[in-house]
Amino acid sequence: MRMRKKYDLIVVGGGVLGTFHAYHALEQGLRVAVIEKDKRPQGATVRNFGQVVPSGMNTKWQEYGRESLNIYRQIQDRFDISVRHNGSVYLASNEEEVQLIEELSSINQKNGYTSQLLTRQECLEKYPGLKPGYVKAGLFFPDEVTVEPRVMIGRLLQYLIKEKGLDYYDSTHVLNCAQVTGGVSVLTSKGTELEAGKVIICCGSEFKTLYPQLFAGSDLEVTKLQMLQTVPQPGYELKGSVLTGLSIRRYEAFYECPSFAAIKAREVPDSFEKKWGIHILFKQAADGSVIIGDSHEYARAADADDLGFDLRTDVDDFMIIEAQKIIALPSYEIQNRWFGIYSQCKTQDLFQHTIDGAIHIVTGIGGKGMTGSAGFSKENIKRVFDLK
Repeated sequence: MRMRKKYDLIVVGGGVLGTFHAYHALEQGLRVAVIEKDKRPQGATVRNFGQVVPSGMNTKWQEYGRESLNIYRQIQDRFDISVRHNGSVYLASNEEEVQLIEELSSINQKNGYTSQLLTRQECLEKYPGLKPGYVKAGLFFPDEVTVEPRVMIGRLLQYLIKEKGLDYYDSTHVLNCAQVTGGVSVLTSKGTELEAGKVIICCGSEFKTLYPQLFAGSDLEVTKLQMLQTVPQPGYELKGSVLTGLSIRRYEAFYECPSFAAIKAREVPDSFEKKWGIHILFKQAADGSVIIGDSHEYARAADADDLGFDLRTDVDDFMIIEAQKIIALPSYEIQNRWFGIYSQCKTQDLFQHTIDGAIHIVTGIGGKGMTGSAGFSKENIKRVFDLK
């Protein structure tokens, strides 16, 4: 006889989007389970920089990101999930980029989001090793934070299990979701049958397996990103997230700047950095190593395997050369290289679809996950459960 257990909510997928849905449901006093197909999350949640940067988002998602900052801090005050309050900076390398950060500063003033324009000298004093020949000015966001992604999600789940009563089913696949009287029945690969009033599916692979036709008809695409990690840098401190000129030319927040379209139109269309979607970011990890990246290679979600599992050495080499033009780290010896893959939608912010009023598919948050998931999930739980 199958074990049957009843919940208010079952979340499929223990990544950052799924786990924050669970967090907010638990905060509302609901009985919650998370089902994760791996022993611990292995996807985009643990294969990114760990930057929480609402500054890079458009106005709508910046609101979610700013709420995320509050949530990260609230949790960190209660339980160490690796949050460091160390700010973010965008470094402009020419007059066009200076114009963009000045325009974004004005937008932030109207939005009530704190930022500070830095002179070239202030940037050089604040960020050791920054090359005088590169930087013209900077835009600093003091309220932004960083996390250690491979640490954060595990600790957050641990906190929810120990302190909030979350039931966590790891190494477990969902074989079937079916509406039953009063909710949804979920059959797992371990022979467990769980029931819940609502199910939220935040895992792209489980979405593909459970609802293949819906998945095939979606506008989801996948992005492959390459990143590098130096050896630890003893005696060297690079605070916060450092985003540079190529980031200014890619991040959504800058699309709202009056000069953005004209500046983008003047870029060389067949440049190597545009072909591989490269922008140079730096973030120092807790062990003193520096993470550098990243690149972007795209494919339809149905064709994700076409991206392959190899790392392009020409992309890595290009990122290192460009990084060396910006910051003189004590060492550029690389100890680790990896890629991450995340899904996103071509025509909307993320993929949302409801089946039978009780099964909610929410996925494809793309590069907004670490920054936007906490804030978005808070609003979405209220919507799903019709809470005030």
